[in-house]
Amino acid sequence: MPCISFLNVVSNEMYAPVMQDQKPIISFSAEHAASYDARFVKLAAMRDALHLTTSAVLADLPVDARILCVGAGTGAELIYLAQKFPQWHFTAVEPSGAMLEICRRKAEDCGITTRCVFHEGYLDSLPPSEPFHAATSLLVSQFILTPEARTDFFRRIAERLLPGGTLVSADLASDTTSENYQSLLQVWMRLIRETGATPDQLEQLRAAYGRDVAVLPLEQTSALIKAGGFESPVLFLQTCLIHAWYAQRASDLATCVP
Repeated sequence: MPCISFLNVVSNEMYAPVMQDQKPIISFSAEHAASYDARFVKLAAMRDALHLTTSAVLADLPVDARILCVGAGTGAELIYLAQKFPQWHFTAVEPSGAMLEICRRKAEDCGITTRCVFHEGYLDSLPPSEPFHAATSLLVSQFILTPEARTDFFRRIAERLLPGGTLVSADLASDTTSENYQSLLQVWMRLIRETGATPDQLEQLRAAYGRDVAVLPLEQTSALIKAGGFESPVLFLQTCLIHAWYAQRASDLATCVP
């Protein structure tokens, strides 16, 4: 999981890996990657809640399940799941070489590299493999700005899964035109303030939500997942603006027309 990847502060600039056609405009530097996890340690409870509930969603998978982690970042969810399910195998897909290297080092420290494949790049460059039992995409698709590209992102995940395989997807979601969103956004900014963000950085972040992050209503986000080749998604967690769904891959992808 990109550890609370919705905000990253580099020097005096707000950073978010905006994606168009599944490619980021900006990449993580080695310096940024090295400080990534520490920056959000005060928000770890939100991450932990997502990991715990994700593990419950996936707990009945086969003992030797194959898991695809899309946008694996520094490997937070991979490490958590690998320690909890000691025979599962993981493929980490991450476009930032610096982030992936940290993920690899964590896996080495935990003694799980024999159960991991590390791919620097995107799904379209991931070599063919056996289909996966499940996939995670945590705080990733929100950076794909057009609905068409975001649906295609989910479809590419679906194509890598077994029929009936499970996707766990989490993103920022809300109806940004509603009063509830404005109220939640104030709470959200107080949370981000815990990371040490300055008032100027908070204002940059607030502006970015209308420009660089596709914060969509829950129904629309769910519909994009479904159009990508999944049965109706089930919302299983909300922590402030973060919402998480799980969904089973449709048996016939050809019937899932965007």
